[in-house]
Amino acid sequence: MATQKGMSGIDLNAMLFELKSCLPLWIGKVYQYNINTFGFRFNGDDRQKYSFIVECGRRAHITKNLPDSPKNPSGYSMFLRKYISGGKILDIKQYGIQRILDFTIGKTEKQYHLIFELFDDGNAVLCDENYVIINPLKNHRFKDREVLPGATYIFPGENTDFFTTGDVENILINSEKDLVRTLASGLMMGGNYAEELCEITGLSKKSDPKSGDPKIILEAFRDIIRRTETGKRPVITNSGCWPFLFAGEKTVAEFSLYNTALENYYPLPETEQEKTKPKLSKAEIIRNRQKKAIIGFESRISDLQNKVDLIYSNYQVISDIIQTLDNASKNHSWQDIEEILKNNKNSVSSMISGVHPQDASVDVKINSTIIKIFVHESIEANANRIYSEIKKYKKKKTGALRAMERFVVTDKPEPKKEFVYLKPKWYHRFRWFYTSDGVLVIGGRDAGTNEEIVKKYMEGNDKFVHADVHGGSIVIVKGETECWDEVTQFAASYSNIWKAGHFSGDVYAADRQQVSKTAESGEFVARGAFVIRGERKYYHDVPVGVAIGLQYEPALAVIGGPVSAIKNRARYYVVLKPGTFEPNDSARKILKALKDMIPAENQKELKNILNTEKIAAFVPPGGSDIVGE
Repeated sequence: MATQKGMSGIDLNAMLFELKSCLPLWIGKVYQYNINTFGFRFNGDDRQKYSFIVECGRRAHITKNLPDSPKNPSGYSMFLRKYISGGKILDIKQYGIQRILDFTIGKTEKQYHLIFELFDDGNAVLCDENYVIINPLKNHRFKDREVLPGATYIFPGENTDFFTTGDVENILINSEKDLVRTLASGLMMGGNYAEELCEITGLSKKSDPKSGDPKIILEAFRDIIRRTETGKRPVITNSGCWPFLFAGEKTVAEFSLYNTALENYYPLPETEQEKTKPKLSKAEIIRNRQKKAIIGFESRISDLQNKVDLIYSNYQVISDIIQTLDNASKNHSWQDIEEILKNNKNSVSSMISGVHPQDASVDVKINSTIIKIFVHESIEANANRIYSEIKKYKKKKTGALRAMERFVVTDKPEPKKEFVYLKPKWYHRFRWFYTSDGVLVIGGRDAGTNEEIVKKYMEGNDKFVHADVHGGSIVIVKGETECWDEVTQFAASYSNIWKAGHFSGDVYAADRQQVSKTAESGEFVARGAFVIRGERKYYHDVPVGVAIGLQYEPALAVIGGPVSAIKNRARYYVVLKPGTFEPNDSARKILKALKDMIPAENQKELKNILNTEKIAAFVPPGGSDIVGE
């Protein structure tokens, strides 16, 4: 049953059965409405048009209408457009009965996998044909898998498509719960479908799972899956949205297709245009915000209280975890402990879903709830941490209630929009930019920072890039990108190619393993320089060019780098080429040019961020001229 919290794996199977009947499909447009919600325009045979919405961690289904496209496309939606727009959807699969969708997409001679995770916080992951991750929406490190660029995507859990009677028997025998909870978690059905299976088989929900017949249970499980495909009677009830009606449920609305039922059940995300429409008075808007805040505080208090209850209801298990890990940390590093937990398959270690060496804590998963436990503290101290958070949210709730009571409607002038400034990041000390497909690229400013970024920040599958001249930024590409025209232009522009007044030059790239500080016998490697061994990949006649501008979204900042990358992100910008004016003079000219573009009423608010110091950080060495705006 699909609820407002999200769809189960069986609901996803019912939706997917209908979606696959629309194949073949071609990807038209890709939109991102918020961090988790994507919209797709699909083109079918005979000029058929389909709209598809995915909310990572919650739901996915066909819809008649998508919200209006965002005015400012997100970086990740632009990344997806670059790779898959115009591609043909060759297949759509679900991993067993898990809440994972896998779109196989062919484009030109390449093949990609676009994976959506609808469990926990959700994620979107684009992989190549071998499931090597190109770029995920969210980077994650789990105990048994990594969702990071360059890693191989590993599907979590087991694939129920291949379950045998023996597998079901093992689940029943090894369970310490009652039958319905064993089926809900072991077969990944969820509580409602597990109860329906008990109803079908005539088994008591509270019975000992060891007494269940695995053959009968497996057949009933497969029968439920079949009913979601060929025996559907989609309905919405007071409790949720169902592929078929369960016993004891009363129909509110009935539909011919499950996707139509889902579309009517789930609201579409609010668009930017809708947010700006003055549908309510200012007083109503403020009161509604306070009400939503109070609901959020109450929900958070409830979640935290549930964690405390789970801690005390599982007192002995958590006590054992604390004692075991506290003792282990005295003789082993946290890296060793993490490895031991990963390789140990007992019931206690399987409850630990994450390890945090920095504060000596672990994530303990109990009934799908993650609780952070500090292993050098008692159970009571861990519970008191959560109680402190509960007190904080109760205080916020009380404050919001008082604010609603004190609120008096007055016609005050609309406040000016407050800008969100870009928070300082570790890489802001260096030269940096983001490629058009969202990959971070950093470069040294001098011999010292050249040395530092290689020794401290080059890792994994990062690439080493440098202009084929003496003197220039060492450039590190932090991930997989297809925008090598931008990377090489960055390397060429912040080198002596620009300083010498040349308009193009050669650039080379190498793998991390080829870079060394060890010189050949009788030779010396200067500070900020490195030895490259093995074959390099060359890019010839790379044109130099730098754009410097003002970015508004997602946060206000001066940014600079390759022209095509900055044009996609900056609202106002200028373009530089090698020329006459020294860096400081160029910075002053750029500042004046940008101020001339920006509305006068906004310039006062921008004075802290728009100045010659911020601009000079992106001006290349040597002379420059402004050649475009």
